[in-house]
Amino acid sequence: MASYYFPSKFHPLSLLALSALLLSCLVLTVPRSKKVAMSKAAAGEEDARLVTEIHGVKIEKNPPQSKLDELGVADWPKWGCGPSKFPWTFTSTETMYLLEGKVTVYIDGHDGSFEIGGGDLVIFPKGMKIVWDVVEAVNKHYSLEKN
Repeated sequence: MASYYFPSKFHPLSLLALSALLLSCLVLTVPRSKKVAMSKAAAGEEDARLVTEIHGVKIEKNPPQSKLDELGVADWPKWGCGPSKFPWTFTSTETMYLLEGKVTVYIDGHDGSFEIGGGDLVIFPKGMKIVWDVVEAVNKHYSLEKN
């Protein structure tokens, strides 16, 4: 039979310190963004695609051409502008596909920012208020959800 060492005078503070150490190792931080794996069927591709969601904004980096074709992106209206910074409120859900450029997005009521750019498929929800900081001239296709 195996014998284990256990001190007869185990100090309660040692046990408390050990518990605190173990708990500190288990503390998790909540990420500002989350990755959402789409099913293979939803992605329509052999490999699952990742969509990043930041404060309700969904961003898919470099979606496959088959998805763009399915959405009819080439038939959507186009919009573009040079470097500038301005506030914007989405009066309906907007899906956009950025052809080129780079934008830093600041969401009203949230700290920090995130970037979107050429090759990104992005969905902004209705009612969201942002500041659109165009760092590099933007050219995009967009589609507005009918209210």
